[in-house]
Amino acid sequence: MILGKPIQVRLVSDLQKSQFYYRDCLGCSVDDWGHAERDEVSFILQQAVSSEDVKPNVVSAKRPNYPTEWIGPDYGWDTFLHIGWEELDQFVEEVRVNGGNIGIEPFTGAHGDWEFKNAHILDPDGYNIVLGAMRKIK
Repeated sequence: MILGKPIQVRLVSDLQKSQFYYRDCLGCSVDDWGHAERDEVSFILQQAVSSEDVKPNVVSAKRPNYPTEWIGPDYGWDTFLHIGWEELDQFVEEVRVNGGNIGIEPFTGAHGDWEFKNAHILDPDGYNIVLGAMRKIK
């Protein structure tokens, strides 16, 4: 048995605005069904009945039993996208130039034997798309 590629569903307050954002700011191909795709990333944008139904994730509980000293994110994550170390800054700049909302600029840190670099992009409804790159500490 093989499971297929996951597709994240976004309940949005304004479908057309979200379609434009995912196309124009994030560089996705977007169709009239609400499918937004770029490389290996897929979303389905669906119109909410009410803006009160749009609920991006809130921050998760801190957890002291991760395999390293990290205890969890400081913000709610709706999507986590792995990206190459150098490509992360390039993609953030592409989104910025295209009018996208950079929620948190690229920052670095470490846990265990790994250095990480993250950045956060917010869509029009506040869904937090986290870009994450990692590399082994030398």
